[in-house]
Parts: sequence; structure tokens; C-alpha cells
Amino acid sequence: MALQTTQPGIGVGTWAWGNRLLWGYEPSQDPQLEATFRQALDRGLHFFDTADSYGTGRFDGRSEDLLGRCCGVLSPLERQRLTVATKLAPFPWRWGRGGFRRAFAASRRRLQGKLDRVQLHWSTARYAPWQEAPLLDGLADLVIAGEVAGLGLSNMGPRRLRQVQARLAERGIPILSLQVQLSLLAPEPIAPDGVAAVCRELGIALIAYSPLALGVLGQPPGELAHTLSGPRGALQRRLLPAAQPLLQALQEIAGSRGATPAAVALNWCRAHGAMPIPGLRRPEQVDAAAAALSWTLSEAERQGLDDLALANRVRMPANPFQSA
Repeated sequence: MALQTTQPGIGVGTWAWGNRLLWGYEPSQDPQLEATFRQALDRGLHFFDTADSYGTGRFDGRSEDLLGRCCGVLSPLERQRLTVATKLAPFPWRWGRGGFRRAFAASRRRLQGKLDRVQLHWSTARYAPWQEAPLLDGLADLVIAGEVAGLGLSNMGPRRLRQVQARLAERGIPILSLQVQLSLLAPEPIAPDGVAAVCRELGIALIAYSPLALGVLGQPPGELAHTLSGPRGALQRRLLPAAQPLLQALQEIAGSRGATPAAVALNWCRAHGAMPIPGLRRPEQVDAAAAALSWTLSEAERQGLDDLALANRVRMPANPFQSA
């Protein structure tokens, strides 16, 4: 696959903003997250992705709440330059054409009115295909009514994406973006029959979530034991041994570029036409991500990483809701 000549930018994912189970969120982190938001804007990262299901337990909806607080103090010009996208979850109790109405209103309220793109969080095609089409029609209604500027999708494969695109095109609604798990440890979307090719064909922007594989791709080569506990620790212990050739290659490219291995992993996504949305929680992480915008991978570097990624059989767990 040829290197992308015009590469997308880098956005910010906010899954960790309010997630206690996987990311150890505590309210004491809020000032740091607000500083992270401010630093992202200052460094040119203007796309923020969230979801109405981000936040666990009593922190339900916290990610949107925090983003809303941050947006609430922006100047009109800053708000205009910023794009905030949220995902609505097709929970079983949300069905029918109006199934997202209350959820959309709640998200917009938490985001203090700064909601530019609404996205279907995942496809129900694998377990409740009857549920999906009316919900998508309802999201299209919101766009037509001018309640939100645009519509995006998440966790759809090439076959389902074509079907949904055709349905929405009949109503004159373009799909602005599709986000899928994409990283050097989850390269399936860039396979010849993968969804990245369909996005290019249909003119749909591709967004890469978990581009650093929950932190694995930022680890130095040779470090097989990690201090993380819980689900992320278990995942790293499973992935790190097989990922060593990839980590070594990232380290070598990073050394030649004066960059970090994480920046190399982000630029690999960009080289495939995808905007990565790493989870950023500290201002220094913003600086490291933004530095990746100043350079791009060479064709040889990208191809070498492609070969290692596709050859590696130990990969990130697939999203169980990802459709074909």
C-alpha cells in the first residue's frame, strides 16, 4: 500500500476521563485533565472524541461532563475551531427511530451545547439487526433538523459500512467518519480487504482508536514485566513478549527521528490515512503526541512496520461489537 501523501492530524480520545475500572480515574485528576485539554488546543489538537458511556459507576457520563466544563470557558473563536464528537451506545432499551432522543439531549447538556458530531457507538448487526436501522434513521433526523452538524459511525466492518452508507445516502446524509480499533497490534483494517480501503473509496474519514494498544506500543523493548495491575496489566503481560520485534523497530525509528516510540506508532496510523485519537491525560502526553505532527514516516519505514504488524499473530482483543 502506498504511503499517504496528505496525512490526517491527531485527535484526543477521552475514554479514560471518568473511567475508574480500567484507567483509575479519580476526581482529584480533574485539574490535570483540564490542563491537558488546554494544552491540546494550544498545540493544535482540535478534535476530541467522547461517548455517553465513558465513565464508570457514580462517574457515569463524566467524560462528557469534563469536556463540557472545558468547552464552557472557551472564547467563541476557540469553540469554533474545536470539534467535539460523541458516541451514543445502542443499549437494548434504546430502540426505534426516537431511541436516541433522550440520550442525545443528555449528551448535549453535559457537553454544554458543544456537540459537533454524533456517532453510533457500535453496530448491532451481529446480535440485533432489527435495532440498528431505526436508530440510524433517528440520527439522520437530527442532522436534517440541524440539531447536530454531522454523523459518524464506529466499529463497523467493510460490508456493513457499505450497507449503511447506501441507506444514509438515500436521505442525502454523508458519513463523516468511521472509527475502528487500529494500531500496529490491531492492523486488520489496513488489510487489502479491510475497512480502510472502503473508507478511501467512499470518502469517509478513518479514525483510529487505541492507536497505542492501551500503552503497549509506548513500552521500551526488553521490558517484559510491567507494574500495571488489573485488566491492562494482564493485557500487557500477554502482548509484550510477542511484540518485541515491533517495539524494537519503533525504538530504532524513534532514535533516528529524535522522537518517541509512541509518536512513531501514531504516525504509522497517519501514514495509512487514519487520524489517531490517543488517550491523553497529562499535558506532557499532549506535547509528545503533537510532536508527531512535525514529521512523517518514509515509505520504507512504513512498509517495514506493516510487515511486522501483519506477521505478528498475538494481537489486541477484537471489539466484540465490531461488525463484518
